[in-house]
Amino acid sequence: MRRRTPPPPSPLPQRDGVDPVRVRLPPEPAWATVRDHLVERLAAGPGVIDAMLEGGRIVDVRGCPVARDTAYVPGAYVWFHRDLPDEERVPFTLDVVYRDEHVVVADKPHFLATTPRGSHVAETALARLRRNLGLPTLGAAHRLDRLTAGLVLFTVRPEERGAYQTLFRDRRVAKGYEAVAPYDPALGAPRTVRSRIVKERGVLAAREVEGEPNAVSVVEPLEHRDGLARYRLTPRTGQTHQLRVHMSALGVPILGDPLYPVVTGPVPAGDFRRPLQLLARTLGFTDPVTGREHRFVSGRTLGAWTSYEEWAR
Repeated sequence: MRRRTPPPPSPLPQRDGVDPVRVRLPPEPAWATVRDHLVERLAAGPGVIDAMLEGGRIVDVRGCPVARDTAYVPGAYVWFHRDLPDEERVPFTLDVVYRDEHVVVADKPHFLATTPRGSHVAETALARLRRNLGLPTLGAAHRLDRLTAGLVLFTVRPEERGAYQTLFRDRRVAKGYEAVAPYDPALGAPRTVRSRIVKERGVLAAREVEGEPNAVSVVEPLEHRDGLARYRLTPRTGQTHQLRVHMSALGVPILGDPLYPVVTGPVPAGDFRRPLQLLARTLGFTDPVTGREHRFVSGRTLGAWTSYEEWAR
């Protein structure tokens, strides 16, 4: 099997902790110029690509601006910085709980995306950490949903990132979550939930379907009062929205969930009321580079449990 040649390093620096966009030109020479391909591929709107070219904002591997008439070269790369969207600042702290020369473990607040995606770019955990710690090579080993708080592992050295990502792929990371949801006396003992979950691109909510289970979660109530319970959730697999889907299927949807059991729409930017009561509480693994045994615990609390009236208000 032929190894893929890694792309060349970016000639552009990061901006606000965000990497420039890299575009590789397809191998088929179907366009006369780089400009023609970018107009067709990016669908950025009338005149946008031309304005970027005229402003010298699109560069080649040497960092030289690409001109409107630059000939198309199959397999070549170009880079540019996209215009950052106006983002509402998430007014909660992003705490670093551990840092060494290989990894950073951060305690992420609710509403802060892990990595740049869609309309969340500079206002993400990764971009914040790059800026605050002065670590432009920092990368995420895994992700948490934007609405979920808790522990996230980041890697310092790009050449080591694959080793840490493999831990998650091979399920060699012990992850423990907590959630606040309605109390059901029938769930008095740990319950293992197995189902098949699918998440379609462009659809907000995942759903359970018939077929071989691909999602396994252990649900255990820890304590209860006033019709609510605090649950320990242990995912044995890593499907999208797995814990949220399984809690809803048990009839105890997590408080503050805008998708399960009923989709009420995405949480609007700037709406920080009633955060989803789901927290990635613990994270444990054997470091694949140093061999150290790590176990981290989030210092965050779930507001609906510590003060339901304040959370509900």
